[in-house]
Amino acid sequence: MPSKRRMIIKKAELEAVAVKPSQYPEDNMIEIAFAGRSNVGKSSLLNLLTNRKSLARVSGSPGKTRTINFYRINDEFRIVDLPGYGYAKASKAEQATWGDMIEKYLENRQGLKVVAQLVDVRHAPSKQDLQMYDYLKYYGLDGLVILTKADKVSRNELNKNTAMIRKALDLKPEDRTIAVSALKKTGCDVLLTEFDRIIEGNR
Repeated sequence: MPSKRRMIIKKAELEAVAVKPSQYPEDNMIEIAFAGRSNVGKSSLLNLLTNRKSLARVSGSPGKTRTINFYRINDEFRIVDLPGYGYAKASKAEQATWGDMIEKYLENRQGLKVVAQLVDVRHAPSKQDLQMYDYLKYYGLDGLVILTKADKVSRNELNKNTAMIRKALDLKPEDRTIAVSALKKTGCDVLLTEFDRIIEGNR
């Protein structure tokens, strides 16, 4: 039976900031990672989920997250914010470094159970979005796509664009898409229920 219990986040703290595996915290609890383009709203969503205004730094300029940030939640699991990809102003060398950083984490982290890929619901997935989701499928970390900025589209557009994104990413029927809006504070309960399901299923 799927979990219907909505998780309540009572405690959230930045545990580690890493650019290489030696800087990761001990691999001793379940981790759910966030991946997405540099302007997709990862930091805003993290702050909304944890009900903390500045746990994750939100910047007006994209490309701010250039490290892997580990957040310890309720002393029970971690949310891991991966570097944003697709930042046009970054040099090719810098983009390659972020890609290598993400791949090392995906390859070697035993506690990592799923990567929630964030996609802007207003647009078709970018080339980098498609590449990232293929990566996640390869590592068996796929299955959860968060559609951000849901307040920017009508209900009809949301339904139409959700179907378009599911098709572009070649999602399976059982894969979840959850629409969220950090501005309107919607979708959080559904996402936290999904996190609870993931954690309960991996105890």
